[in-house]
Amino acid sequence: MGRWEPGARERLVVAAVDLFTEQGYDATTVAQIAERAGVTKSTFFRHFPDKRELLVAGQETLSRLLAEGIAEAPAGVSPLEAVAAGLERASGAMGPVNRELGPRLKAAVAASAELQERDALKSVGLAAAMTAALVERGVPGPTAAVAGELGVLAFKRGFAQWSEGDRSAQDDFAGYALAALDELRAASAALG
Repeated sequence: MGRWEPGARERLVVAAVDLFTEQGYDATTVAQIAERAGVTKSTFFRHFPDKRELLVAGQETLSRLLAEGIAEAPAGVSPLEAVAAGLERASGAMGPVNRELGPRLKAAVAASAELQERDALKSVGLAAAMTAALVERGVPGPTAAVAGELGVLAFKRGFAQWSEGDRSAQDDFAGYALAALDELRAASAALG
């Protein structure tokens, strides 16, 4: 086993998503994931406390990047413009592996109540990070919360469109997330 080869974390995520898709989340063991990734079980546990955490691999990084982008947005921009800056910053963490795994991950989540719960908690965490960054900019709490939730919706809608679209295209995630945010901005204006 290539336990010291680079990329173990990424290989574990890919192996887990493949196995969750092939045989279901509940039927997949940590030992199977480690074997498929070409690492030992102890290597698995150095990267993840359990198999549920594979779903949120990178959440801390995304939350940090979203918050940094919001914090660094120019002074005087609207809360949604600051969220757009956060989405642009976070898009740098979304590479070809994310795009490739998207549809399979979506299917695995749809088939497991436990993964649906973990995915919902991930969304809450991302929204909280954006809301806190907006409050730090002086945005009132309720406005920051709505903008943070719209940011999560834009991230999820943009990711779905990006990952399910033409994978041979060299377009990046940012364009999809920003287009989704613009759609949501227009939809929220229509609420009256």
